Amino acid sequence: MSSSSFPLPVLGFAAWSGTGKTTLLTRILPLLGARGLRVAVIKHAHHDFDIDHPGKDSHTLRKAGAGQMLIASRRRWALMVESEHASDPQLSDLLERLDTTRADLVLVEGFKHEHFPKIEVHRAALGKPLLHPDDSDIIAVVTDTPLQTSLPCLDIDDPAAVAEFVMRHCLQA
Repeated sequence: MSSSSFPLPVLGFAAWSGTGKTTLLTRILPLLGARGLRVAVIKHAHHDFDIDHPGKDSHTLRKAGAGQMLIASRRRWALMVESEHASDPQLSDLLERLDTTRADLVLVEGFKHEHFPKIEVHRAALGKPLLHPDDSDIIAVVTDTPLQTSLPCLDIDDPAAVAEFVMRHCLQA
């Protein structure tokens, strides 16, 4: 399944590391939630990560050989799956794991090299080049500096405007 055939709108936030993608998402998620939207988020991690902690039963069981470890309480559940893949997962594979009955749209942090609609987050002070001239999937730029581009530019310090753009693009609201 590709992101274009996924039953929910999928919109990415792509940028160089350290640009503030997570910070921006933490600012727009409450605004989208206040409008009644249920948002699922998929985040790409560039390194080995662990959400489990040594000393916890689930960690002990996973380290003992459980290829899948599902831990649950009445407030949340998490499934950790050990992967043998030498490369990063594909976004389409991760989308298949989401429960589409519990979300209205999916926001994706990272996966900048995959083909799906994305908003570029750009900070001039980092000295990194813009992604959008080479990525035709970028539909807007959120930035801290005015840019010369034909794409819509949104102020990184105006999360309400970014949330509104997400709503218009994803839900035609």
